[in-house]
Amino acid sequence: MPQGYTSWRTCSSSASSCSSESPAADVFTSAQTTGHYDRLVQCGSLREDAQQRYVLQRLAQLQHTLKTYSNSVYLNPPPPRLDPKDDNSQPQKVKGPSMTTAENKGGESPAKEEPPPRPPKGFYIYGDVGTGKTMLMDIFYSHVENTRKKRVHFNGFMLDIHKRIHRRKQSLPKRRLGNMFTYDPISPVAMEISSETCLLCFDEFQVTDIADAMILKQLFETLFKTGVVVVATSNRPPEDLYKNGLQRDTFLPFIDVLKEYCHTICLDAGIDYRRLDKVASGKLYYLTGEPGAEAFLDTLFEDLALRQRSVTGPRVLTVLGRDVTLEKTCGSIADCTFDELCGRPLGASDYLEMARLFDTVFIRHIPMLTLTLKDQARRFTTLIDNFYDKKVRVVLLAAVPLDRLFVHSGGEDERDRQLLDDLGLSGEAAERLTLFTAEEEIFAFQRTVSRLMEMQSEKYWMEGDRSHSKNRMDT
Repeated sequence: MPQGYTSWRTCSSSASSCSSESPAADVFTSAQTTGHYDRLVQCGSLREDAQQRYVLQRLAQLQHTLKTYSNSVYLNPPPPRLDPKDDNSQPQKVKGPSMTTAENKGGESPAKEEPPPRPPKGFYIYGDVGTGKTMLMDIFYSHVENTRKKRVHFNGFMLDIHKRIHRRKQSLPKRRLGNMFTYDPISPVAMEISSETCLLCFDEFQVTDIADAMILKQLFETLFKTGVVVVATSNRPPEDLYKNGLQRDTFLPFIDVLKEYCHTICLDAGIDYRRLDKVASGKLYYLTGEPGAEAFLDTLFEDLALRQRSVTGPRVLTVLGRDVTLEKTCGSIADCTFDELCGRPLGASDYLEMARLFDTVFIRHIPMLTLTLKDQARRFTTLIDNFYDKKVRVVLLAAVPLDRLFVHSGGEDERDRQLLDDLGLSGEAAERLTLFTAEEEIFAFQRTVSRLMEMQSEKYWMEGDRSHSKNRMDT
């Protein structure tokens, strides 16, 4: 790899190489957040973009507010003052020297406690792929001087929510005949999260699962009312979330809640920066038909394995009580086939565990992905989303070039028709559901191709190298 290449993270940490400014390391103000962006532009790590600058300025204002912010007042509001005229609610008072004449005579009570001010509004930033949404959120997050903050991929967040809901349901006493009761765990789970953090940053906010769609309003309404500030990125405007999804009418109130508590900003200059001026980290995307492609991947794996303090062999991952076996691994490297990763029923939780354990994953024999292979394609997009978020490096062997990897054709298959029959859907309702699945896949495909372009860059490869880092990635 060429020497002297500096990523935006390392560039920002070395003011001497990027700028003559030397701000105190322990003091970050909102002005320094935009200064961070300026230094990246001066370094050549970023191109000047007026829309990005505007968004960052808005985020910097929120960053300044969060420095002294706490949501504890919303979690533990002061008890309401009782009305002395209400005999049922007023505790019996004993006359004493500390009581005023008005109180002894049942006069008006002192002024009631003022309700706490509304919490700061967050941001929902949407736009096309590669426009810098995640980068800006990461810059903002890194400068927030508040320890009660959390940044997470939205898939991972919803997995955690469902785990917490399941755990609470499992802890309930067994129900007996004649002693049935209902229990709604969503608000308690939201309160639990609110007690842990006052800032949540979500990457790739999207709703494709009806199970998620049905709980989002109650979940987020409780989070917002308990003072949690949300900053999220998405490829869709709020109005298009879960568009054409099943039972969308019950989801629509969530959009109103989101817009009430978050400013909505469109970041879309029409440029996919992931495709521009990327220094390639050697060749990381190979075609099956290329002479010697398999042999080159074998050699690259062996070279990387020499640096590992381990032997090559299978590895069993335990995920949610299930065993997932990868046949060829060595330390932090895994050599897999597409069918091994996406041809069996794996999901985000499995891919997150792989991202925790491995910093480099080979993926061989990727076919052209059409809508008839939508299950495998969905898993592949989920895999890349999670690997990209955790900076996992990938080496790919595919049947076709990257720009032809996803083909928006193939359409409905027998299982689709059977599903629509089972759901009792036909006509316009069936058409809306089919459109929903096709649109979501196309959005996901575009995002995946853009991310795979960036994942072939030297900058990405260097950032993903964990061999010199003592800190393991978050689970």
